[in-house]
Amino acid sequence: MISNVKRIKLFFAPGLEIEFVDRVRGIQQVFEWGEKGTGFPIVVFGPEGCGKTSWLLQTVEILKELGFSVIYFNPMRKQFDAEIGVNDLKKKALEIVKQASSEYTLARLIWSIIDFAKEALKHGRKRLAIIVDDAFQYLECRGAAGFVKGMLELIEHPVESYERIVAIAATSEGLSRYEISRHLWAELMPMWNMSREGFEELYEGVPSPKPSFEDVWRFTGGNPRMLSMFYQARWNVDKVINRIIDRKKLKSFIASLSSDESRWLFEAVEDPDTLLTRERIPLMNKLVELNLIVDTLPSRKEYLWIDQPPPEKDLELGIGMDIAWQTPLYREAVKRTLKSGK
Repeated sequence: MISNVKRIKLFFAPGLEIEFVDRVRGIQQVFEWGEKGTGFPIVVFGPEGCGKTSWLLQTVEILKELGFSVIYFNPMRKQFDAEIGVNDLKKKALEIVKQASSEYTLARLIWSIIDFAKEALKHGRKRLAIIVDDAFQYLECRGAAGFVKGMLELIEHPVESYERIVAIAATSEGLSRYEISRHLWAELMPMWNMSREGFEELYEGVPSPKPSFEDVWRFTGGNPRMLSMFYQARWNVDKVINRIIDRKKLKSFIASLSSDESRWLFEAVEDPDTLLTRERIPLMNKLVELNLIVDTLPSRKEYLWIDQPPPEKDLELGIGMDIAWQTPLYREAVKRTLKSGK
């Protein structure tokens, strides 16, 4: 069944599209949800650029093939697609997209997804999928949790009977995840960067000349967005790191740290698990807020993860047992900024 999946083409860089590759286990999970539905909303979190959006776009296509009416919303891209087989609702979807002119209206539109799904059920849609990508940054933490609760209400207390509902929301934003995890409203599942084998397949699709795969793997840790940035920077790793330093405002962040916090951060560069002590938790939370690390990683049992989990520990890539740098490039950017501030 997986071998017959039509792979979508995805934007990789200006002038370059690459076919969706790898994520075999992640695709299998979509088929499993398609057969039974999701008893709880699935909230997917993981490193920035690890491929959540690509996987979700592939998920949309799979669910359509399985006969689902699909509502997909990505406020970052201002993309709202509603393949629900009802012309009036499709027209409404187009009107909603036109309204997406500011973060305020985007936040309002996120809430409209629940009402839109209810209307689809009222119109007799028996298989419904709600896919919301990278939306929580437009909502306050409580708002993000409330939206997840709304999806759960749709599953547990529908306005009309249905056959199956698949509800998935993805985020790289850490603070909202804390609020969501306080309640039993969703199943939180992490996704990590691509496996070595899958990432090599992606690497092979990038035009030459290019550095060796070993060098690219060591720099990116399997993160496809970092590979795209690396390619667009003509493989100049210093250029990529300097962009990260600027975008994450690492100079001002590190200048704000106490001497103890700077020392702890130096230690975390070598082993992120050193952050997991009482006095270092506030520093860890700051790094989560900056989307530099992923904290409290679950055990590496496959059923707890979307697709393949990371190794239990790989300090060369910045992966600890409980905490990990999202990509080695983030760790290197922090390391260089720390050294330059000495």
